[in-house]
Amino acid sequence: MTARTAWRLAAATLLLASVSAMANDTPAAPPANASIDEIQQYCSNVVDPARDRRYLMQKQDLEKLKADVDVRMKALEERRNEYQDWLKRRNDFIDKARDDLVEMYKNIKPIDAAPRLAEVDVYVAAAILMKLPPRLSGQILSKMDPAKVAKLTALISSAADTPAKKG
Repeated sequence: MTARTAWRLAAATLLLASVSAMANDTPAAPPANASIDEIQQYCSNVVDPARDRRYLMQKQDLEKLKADVDVRMKALEERRNEYQDWLKRRNDFIDKARDDLVEMYKNIKPIDAAPRLAEVDVYVAAAILMKLPPRLSGQILSKMDPAKVAKLTALISSAADTPAKKG
């Protein structure tokens, strides 16, 4: 046996001894003066426990990943519920202005509609203005008190914001 072969056997023995230590239930490393048959027998005895240990580590990693995915899925589900709630509130808000009421305001001159809308609940007024044609809404807003216009504009703008934009 050459020095190179002996060196390889010693390195293999050390490597297998370290794998053996990880597996906990494998036999002790063969002595340094062991024959090739003993080393091969040792290697064959170490293979199954080392493979089992590797599978156990992979299983633990997969369980950690699954737990992370479950946490993320829960967060996504909460976010989806939040968006559905926002959409329902938005649709309810828009439905406050029934079509027949909107038709009535379509037929009123902007100069006459502005003071009337100024007296209505701010949510109802904003919903009506959202359902009116933009040109008519603009004409009505131009005839209203600037403070009331600011409130209506903020309300209409916030109705268009999604929960993600609001923070």
